[in-house]
Amino acid sequence: MTINEKLATIQTKFKSKKSRFNSFGKYYFRSAEDILEATKPFLLELGVTVTIDEQLVETGGIPIICSTATISDGENAIHASALVGVDLNQKGMQVPQQFGSASSYGKKYALGNLFLIDDTQDSDAVNTHGKAPKANTKNTLTSKSDPAYQKAIDYIKAGGKVDAIKAKYALSKEIEAELTTL
Repeated sequence: MTINEKLATIQTKFKSKKSRFNSFGKYYFRSAEDILEATKPFLLELGVTVTIDEQLVETGGIPIICSTATISDGENAIHASALVGVDLNQKGMQVPQQFGSASSYGKKYALGNLFLIDDTQDSDAVNTHGKAPKANTKNTLTSKSDPAYQKAIDYIKAGGKVDAIKAKYALSKEIEAELTTL
């Protein structure tokens, strides 16, 4: 079996659940670790290895991590890469966290490119089953005593963006100003 056939086998049989939950955004996602765990049954069966290499490059003063996922049978290899910028202005994160976050994303997307993982929602997730969709109404966040305010602060400190909060909540000018300064 050629390396192309081995990769095609993994691409067509690969299953990896979205086991991680983002409590602020209320969605499940899969990590690079989840993807690697799902490939393990294929490694011995097909006689292949999967590795990820990273290289730090710079473009216009912006640090960029180039992550390359490789599948090899010891003789031949196929590579897929992903580029992720490191946001050094990310509030609420230390520099190692900024690089670690970019590294995690790069690994995940390089593996996704190699194994043809489609992260779009499936049709059942958007199927209304004949019911009219609910109006797109936002919750309001106008008071510091609202429990959502502390969640928003925690989200920003963990590297989240105010724009993501604004997509979910109608913010008072005072709350938006507070969150922007974190």
